Amino acid sequence: MTDAFIYDAVRSPRGKGRPDGALHELTSVALSAKILDAIKDRNGLSGHAVEDVIWGNVTQVGEQGGCLARSAVLASGLDESIPGLAINRFCASGMEAVNLAANQVKGGAGSAYIAGGVEMMGRVAMGSDGAAIAVDPSLAMKTYFVPQGISADIIATEYGFTREMADALAVESQRRAAQAWAENRFARSVITIGDQNGLPILAHDEYMRAGTDLATLAALKPAFKDMGEMMPGFDKVAMMKYPHLERINHIHHAGNSSGIVDGAAAILIGTKEFGVAHGLTPRARIRATCKIGTDPTIMLTGPVPATQKILRDAGMTIADIDLFEVNEAFAAVVLRFQQAFNVDPAIVNVNGGAIAMGHPLGASGAIIIGTLLDELERSGKSVGLATLCIASGMGAATIIERV
Repeated sequence: MTDAFIYDAVRSPRGKGRPDGALHELTSVALSAKILDAIKDRNGLSGHAVEDVIWGNVTQVGEQGGCLARSAVLASGLDESIPGLAINRFCASGMEAVNLAANQVKGGAGSAYIAGGVEMMGRVAMGSDGAAIAVDPSLAMKTYFVPQGISADIIATEYGFTREMADALAVESQRRAAQAWAENRFARSVITIGDQNGLPILAHDEYMRAGTDLATLAALKPAFKDMGEMMPGFDKVAMMKYPHLERINHIHHAGNSSGIVDGAAAILIGTKEFGVAHGLTPRARIRATCKIGTDPTIMLTGPVPATQKILRDAGMTIADIDLFEVNEAFAAVVLRFQQAFNVDPAIVNVNGGAIAMGHPLGASGAIIIGTLLDELERSGKSVGLATLCIASGMGAATIIERV
């Protein structure tokens, strides 16, 4: 099969996902178009230079509805001959876009793709599109559905993670993110976003709270305790599924969970011949991809079996990986990953993660692949693995190797 190479990775800064957030004035289409234009201009793309734009977005309703990918292409400076495909694999949508594009290239279905995603969570509320697993009683009862925050607390209870452990991880995420920005580690990937008049409105991740400490987090109430213990009593639903649990230990809150933000990201993927034709140098090879289904109640453990599967498929072991990006949907997700593989926390989310900088659902998968690539280059390391947990019980992963 043909190798699939990463030639460029671009993302917006992440803006607070609320009406006073810096990116709030932009629609998902407008922000996507700015990212597509950055890829186009940085790499000198013209005409039908890429086969397709594959674009993830989770809440596909209202202004994020329809085929947002095609709308973004038409709103950008890309040629109208380039189509667009909008996809939704919940939190891994941006990663799935990249993986799908890579596998299309490997299979010979076109020489290049732009892949990534967007989510304007301050404009299109998470969950506003509805989801059968949550709103259809017959499916919700069959799957013992609980909201994601409860799932994160189930992980903490099942695997013995304390509030103090989760808060410590959150504080470290904030510290690492602040250091990464102070040292300009994101400079190659992050572009300044301007308004419709071209005036800059955001140049850095807006959600960060660099002064966060353990005392600050200790003062926060558990976010999902009332939801679990009061009607409709999701804790009881969980304990019906897992009767060995005497109670659910609610350890997660706003400070050790991912932030609600706006953002977009794109990755340019192509063959070696595409790079030669356009005078571009490949930065990494996409070595392997995978996706997997998991328990839909505990829901967020997917990074563990996804990593096991991708390593097995690639003929690798955990020791072959130099750096990891594990999306910080909730602190317990990362703690479980580190526990399962006994990996050094120093090589996981080196530059902080979604707890510090936010989790724009449809974009996060592409963001962490780009962050992983930048850090491999900065640190002089070779192989990295990115992975995310996914709503309703799934996992996805990507392994990249510098060239």
